[in-house]
Amino acid sequence: MPVNESLENEIINRVTWKIPNALALVGSRAGDERNAMTTSWITQLSMEPVLIGIGVDNSAVTHRLISDGGSFTVNLWDSQDTRVFVKFSKPARDDGDTLNGRPVRAGLSGAPIFTEAIAWMDCEVRQALDLGTHTLFIGELVDAAIVDDTKRSASMDDTRMKYGGTKRH
Repeated sequence: MPVNESLENEIINRVTWKIPNALALVGSRAGDERNAMTTSWITQLSMEPVLIGIGVDNSAVTHRLISDGGSFTVNLWDSQDTRVFVKFSKPARDDGDTLNGRPVRAGLSGAPIFTEAIAWMDCEVRQALDLGTHTLFIGELVDAAIVDDTKRSASMDDTRMKYGGTKRH
């Protein structure tokens, strides 16, 4: 089926921004290098095995670290504390025990887990699909925890952030 040439970028952006998206910090590690980044492209892809998918920009530091390190974590955050996501829109500062001043520890896979997350998932990469501007990393869940079950995890609707649609040049 041909692409609708009359479809305007503004409409594409506005409609894709209406897709309900969780908001989380993705932790990554390769060797001694660690990073974390804000992401909203997260979904469960399978029940047996439990597979989690994340979309990561091909030019991101996190893309390189997940590709080289073979794992990632998804750290869900309290919907009342969304300022953290702005700090992780650029590569993180690693101070040993923290990333951008937020305490972390190594997960089973070696990727960083944020101790302030209300829940987290540790995943080992099983597949990586290059889909154009982004890669879909498919990770098998190897460890997980709920730290605070009373809090609702953040979503894009809790912020003024927008991500998706068409590439902005």
